[in-house]
Amino acid sequence: MATLSFPPVLTSPRDDAMQLYRAFKGFGCDTAAVVNILAHRDATQRALIEQEYRAMYSEELTKRLVKELRGDVERAILLWLPDPAGRDATIVRKALSGDVIDLKAATELLLAYISIMRYEGPEVDRAMAEHDAKSLFKAGEKRLGTDEKTFIRIFSEKSQAHLAVVASAYHSMYGNSLEKAIKSETSGNFRFALLTILRCAENPGKYFAKVLHKAMKGMGTDDSTLIRVIVTRTEIDMQYIKAEYQKMYGKTLHDAVHSETSSHYRTFLLSLLGATHR
Repeated sequence: MATLSFPPVLTSPRDDAMQLYRAFKGFGCDTAAVVNILAHRDATQRALIEQEYRAMYSEELTKRLVKELRGDVERAILLWLPDPAGRDATIVRKALSGDVIDLKAATELLLAYISIMRYEGPEVDRAMAEHDAKSLFKAGEKRLGTDEKTFIRIFSEKSQAHLAVVASAYHSMYGNSLEKAIKSETSGNFRFALLTILRCAENPGKYFAKVLHKAMKGMGTDDSTLIRVIVTRTEIDMQYIKAEYQKMYGKTLHDAVHSETSSHYRTFLLSLLGATHR
């Protein structure tokens, strides 16, 4: 997990709350001031600012931000403000409101994945990983049809580190990548879910670099994806994503985002990207 290195903050949460209130007063909102404060505060500081704002002004900061901000910068700041768990819940709720789950197996996998408490440490039992690789081979390539329950069980119960070793063992044992096996043996949202879990396990930096590149590729920008990835990964592993992006595409993520965004929205996202320098 990344350790944030935000610029030194000499103000207190109370001072920040007062500065935000001043930014909201008068004709129009001083959006630059809002961005400058919130983009440089970590999750604990943001929670304290919300607490102080509520106590001082008898108003929820999020509700005031909704009134004062507009467009992409509003969406980005409102997603950045909550703690990671609350933020993830918001993203999941929004995703489930659309027609995104149309297969029984995909639904079962997602429900299992969010309901099971997994060990996510670095230690991996190699013998167990090889056993799981064998189980996946028997459930997929070795049989006619696919035993989806085996894929669901292993992909929902095992840690990312474990799945990465399973993928390595699968390739060594059967001469084929687990990713190719998933592509040939599954389909639709179930395949998409399995591949996403696997790619995040093997190299999350590379996975999210690809997602960001796709969001900014061609005409127009998928701002929802751009916001979601940058906001949710800033306090986790953004330095690895930035390194992978430059290695894969020959330009910095900072430059890519700069060319695809503008105004306060650009300033906010670039502040988050810059905040992860060690």
